[in-house]
Amino acid sequence: MFADLVLKNAKVYLADGIVEAGLAVDEGRIASIAKEANLPSACEKVDLKGHLILPGIIDAHVHLRDQGLKYKEDFFTGTCAAASGGVTTVLDMPNNAPVTMSVDSLKERAGIAARNSLVNVAFYSAFPEQLEEMRDIIEFGAKGFKFFFPKQIGGVDPEDEESLFRYFRKAAELNVPVLIHAEDKGFFESKFEELKRNGRCDVSAFLEAHSVYSEVKAIKHAVELARMSGGHLHVCHVSAEQSMDVISSARQDGVNVTCEVTPHHLLLSSREVDLLGFIALTNPPLRSERDQASLWLNLERGIVDIIASDHAPHALSEKKKDSVWEVAPGFPGLETIVPLMLTQINRGRLALSKFVQVTSKRPAEIFRIEKRGILKEGYFADFIVVDMKKEWKIDSSNFCSKAKFSPFDGRTVKGKVIKTFVNGRLVMDEGEIVEKPGMGKIIR
Repeated sequence: MFADLVLKNAKVYLADGIVEAGLAVDEGRIASIAKEANLPSACEKVDLKGHLILPGIIDAHVHLRDQGLKYKEDFFTGTCAAASGGVTTVLDMPNNAPVTMSVDSLKERAGIAARNSLVNVAFYSAFPEQLEEMRDIIEFGAKGFKFFFPKQIGGVDPEDEESLFRYFRKAAELNVPVLIHAEDKGFFESKFEELKRNGRCDVSAFLEAHSVYSEVKAIKHAVELARMSGGHLHVCHVSAEQSMDVISSARQDGVNVTCEVTPHHLLLSSREVDLLGFIALTNPPLRSERDQASLWLNLERGIVDIIASDHAPHALSEKKKDSVWEVAPGFPGLETIVPLMLTQINRGRLALSKFVQVTSKRPAEIFRIEKRGILKEGYFADFIVVDMKKEWKIDSSNFCSKAKFSPFDGRTVKGKVIKTFVNGRLVMDEGEIVEKPGMGKIIR
């Protein structure tokens, strides 16, 4: 056997632990994982000097923008950010301009992505205007439907209960998940109007409008829709203890519910909003330290299925506003998710096995991303090389993303991605993008 590439003198993370071995790549797939003496000859050999090879991150919650929102981010800059951060596959959210909610809109985005992406890209769709379109959308390759409870994005009004149930039931019939942004529309709108009437435009007003009560109420609503439809519900960016309680209880009752948390909800609390101001505003907002502790507990218990970045880039001018109601919530996360979590591994707070499970293996399983998510012979060669001992400071001015700000700016982290391989090709090497756009695959 003769391979395209051999990586030798490495530690490789496998299902049963870390082994001292090397890895051979041929035609974009992992051809062999073995001791150096048993590796094949290759066109190219790279000595990894004892560094760790992990499965590439599959980020299940990413906003790559582009099209009418290109000033915030585009497929090239967003996937450069992904490669820089160790993310080899991104799942793109549908709240774009125009909204991704039809086969035609998916085709358009997939075409742009195919020409410009450096990592693999998969897509979600919003609910289409016609129920019958859902099958065509899934057959095209969408990985699920995203529904936004606080406002209409897509073909279904959040207050049209009859239509909402029909769409949930159709998703169940198609055997695909419905992902939700959990926030009760009625509560948010009434609270928002009350706060504006009282002249409130401060950070605390934002936290009141986007309350835990609102999140929990929406999750309960969605759980009942999943229960009655028999479908799969995926709750995005869970931020509160009570939300976790609802999800855990629903699972015990046999409802098919999965969920994700973000690094910022694990590592930051509402105190950071007081310190950092509008830069730290996101939706759902950063919660109390008790909520934060609950997310960690539920991660350990296995209730949390996925850690995802919720990469939400904006122009800096959209964060620097006088009123909280004018601020665009969210911030970039593709370039910080891995170092932030590696730091927690180094501190003993997070097991390496759990990290791989919730950032690679489970996203692949939940969203049916075949032959990715673990390191195994025959699987696509999506993997990263990390220096677990490297200490460095996050500096958003060096981001590949167009959004050069972060609530983690200046934070010292331990653990750095030094190489990113996508489909067997080296895309990022020591902080430099070394491939041309268009080499990432569209995953269907």
